[in-house]
Amino acid sequence: MSFPLLTATAALPAVGAIATAAVPAARRTAAKWLALLFSLATLALAVVVAVRFDPDGDRYQLTESRAWISDFGVRYELGVDGIGVALIALTALLIPFIILAGWHDADPLETKSSRWRPTQGFFALILAVEAMVIISFEATDVFLFYIFFEAMLIPMYFLIGGFGDRAHAGSDENASAQRSYAAVKFLLYNLVGGLIMLAAVIGLYVVAGNFSLQEIAEARANGSLDMATNTERLLFLGFFFAFAVKAPLWPLHTWLPNAMGEATAPVAVLITAVVDKVGTFAMLRFCLQLFPEASKWATPAILVLALISIIYGALLAVGQRDIKRLVAYASISHFGFIILGIFAMTSQGQSGATLYMVNHGLSTAALMLVAGFLISRRGSRLIADYGGVQKVAPVLAGTFLIGGLATLSLPGLAPFVSEFLVLVGTFARYPAVGIIATFGIVLAALYTLVLYQRTMTGPVKPEVASMPDLKVRELAVVAPLIALLIVLGVYPKPVTELVNPAVKHTMSDVQKKDPEPEVEAAK
Repeated sequence: MSFPLLTATAALPAVGAIATAAVPAARRTAAKWLALLFSLATLALAVVVAVRFDPDGDRYQLTESRAWISDFGVRYELGVDGIGVALIALTALLIPFIILAGWHDADPLETKSSRWRPTQGFFALILAVEAMVIISFEATDVFLFYIFFEAMLIPMYFLIGGFGDRAHAGSDENASAQRSYAAVKFLLYNLVGGLIMLAAVIGLYVVAGNFSLQEIAEARANGSLDMATNTERLLFLGFFFAFAVKAPLWPLHTWLPNAMGEATAPVAVLITAVVDKVGTFAMLRFCLQLFPEASKWATPAILVLALISIIYGALLAVGQRDIKRLVAYASISHFGFIILGIFAMTSQGQSGATLYMVNHGLSTAALMLVAGFLISRRGSRLIADYGGVQKVAPVLAGTFLIGGLATLSLPGLAPFVSEFLVLVGTFARYPAVGIIATFGIVLAALYTLVLYQRTMTGPVKPEVASMPDLKVRELAVVAPLIALLIVLGVYPKPVTELVNPAVKHTMSDVQKKDPEPEVEAAK
């Protein structure tokens, strides 16, 4: 039996979570280093997965299949395509930076009992989320995917509700209640989506007789499984609703600003750069592959919702007074672009959407983590409490600017390529939709540059006059992310070559071809 590489990649952070949680209370630093080492080991395995994956080979590779709950047709089945490999690599890459950035976020406060040990729990929960996200990208059994799709809500609930932003906690007596509200809202929204999906999963089993993604897709392709039109549409809506909550797509987005605003900056990155990607990934893997006809039927409505997300999220970002909530609404706008690319049903759009998932993870991580360093120094999330930071902390201001420019998709930085592909792919099939979506770019430039102007330029406010610049640990977090944004901005080929074959398979699933360009004959 070959080495179960995919199982090992998901199991290693789970083992790390248990080991970190078991570290004695007095050895908080040891727990941090143990969590970091497990995250780096997971990154090494993710690199092995990427190296062993052949983009020109079978659609699903490194597969594993074992009997699990035989009476109900549930199997432990794993496999990755190019999209899964890219997102596993993104997840494994970001977790070490999240751990480093949150190095002191869970240190006990002086008012806490010495027996209370949040540090071990904080880092153990982060590793637990990593394990569940990775196996979600690997699962090819629908029921197995559903279990971890839902299970990741539990550690995320405790990370949001139990480890809030201390900059807010020090100035607001209701901080604990607000964190609890954000955590409960996050949990309820996603649980409702998950329950609706569970009904659809059961319905799929009744129709297909098993939960195997590959078997069901093959049966649909060769005609041996013929779903009634209404049945397929209902099942599609059940899956899509859960994924749209996770993504999040307007109008199911309202939990995200609360969750990101009340969580620490590293946990906010974990939410939007890692966990939320499971939703958009699942749209490609499950909605389009299992329900191709229903996907095409729902496309016009989904494109409208994606457009609303793009414009609405950007407009609300422009009007925000809270730095972290601004980044949250910007992410809603960006997820609108991702979903737009998926359902444009063109190879450029879907390649751009997949690349956008990766690039958005990098750009949001860079911007939010630097914002977290800024907030921890000043003790406030309000934009109005800053001014002139670039004069006292130029490196912090410079990295903040690059993260912001990546967020607005400046040419030469990674998100530009993905956003361009999404817009080109959308315009090729739906010109009006593509034109309207471009207004999101204009608004992104507005909220990003205004944010930088109000916080970093102008007279130095007395409260920031003694603000220190980035430290070595913080530079170790930010510098690699900025380097990746620049490298993938000028040379995205490694990622596009990885995901393009998977996109071709998805286009084949929905039986769509790229529109032929209209070229007038030369006179």
